[in-house]
Amino acid sequence: MLTDQILYCRDCNQEFTFTAGEQEFFASRGLTNTPSRCPSCRAARKQSGGYRDRSGGSRGGGYREREERPMYSATCANCGNEALVPFQPREDRPVYCQDCYQPRESRHASSRSRW
Repeated sequence: MLTDQILYCRDCNQEFTFTAGEQEFFASRGLTNTPSRCPSCRAARKQSGGYRDRSGGSRGGGYREREERPMYSATCANCGNEALVPFQPREDRPVYCQDCYQPRESRHASSRSRW
């Protein structure tokens, strides 16, 4: 027979009750450890996406926005127009604008497919 347990939250140090019903639920899911966070801290952690599932993946449910990448201005080696690129251009490497790069890429792909 399961009885309610009094536990202390590892985040807020507040006392919370791990009820017999919750214990049965945990057992039915194969969970053997008692919860270390109170229900409100668990909910807050889940909401923020700050926990991981057993496979190591994030289970936050939401997507985090990626930081904006800095863009650098360069002169296209083919047409001379300004090109914005997501890397720091170097003098020893040609940089192409989007219009000139796309045809070059398709030519390279077709020459590789012949091998």
